[in-house]
Amino acid sequence: MAQVVIMMGSASDEEKVSPCVEVLRSLGISYHFTVSSAHRTPERTEKLVREQEAAGARVFICAAGMAAHLAGAVAARTARPVIGIPVSGGVMGGMDALLATVQMPPGFPVATVAMDKAGARNAAWLAAQILAVEDSALHERILAARADMQKGVEKAAADIEARYGN
Repeated sequence: MAQVVIMMGSASDEEKVSPCVEVLRSLGISYHFTVSSAHRTPERTEKLVREQEAAGARVFICAAGMAAHLAGAVAARTARPVIGIPVSGGVMGGMDALLATVQMPPGFPVATVAMDKAGARNAAWLAAQILAVEDSALHERILAARADMQKGVEKAAADIEARYGN
């Protein structure tokens, strides 16, 4: 059973979205990663949402560029949390995707993160935090990962200070 379902509107977005998988794996969270388009394969999108939700999916992460309707299409079909990752590209450099993902009608929210790889990582972290509300072991893994991040910053600071004679 996948706890998190990651959908991207096009296989060409894989490089920008795959960091999401890395974070979920590092935290021991099960996932299903696939391609589905709100416009080109609306029936597939609807079927995936229905089947994955029935199988126990708790959070949906959707990445799309340009018109970026995938997250909204998924939010219209589930009451589970949906996280949108706007993907850069197209004429507007991703601004169109950002606006399409952010501007949802009342009752159908999409939590929106930054674009591309940074957004993919944060989408996974947000999904983890949502799941951790009812999973104390996952909560502890998140805290441990944050402690490791803190140590990394402290080490970097010490290295820089040593090199520059502070």
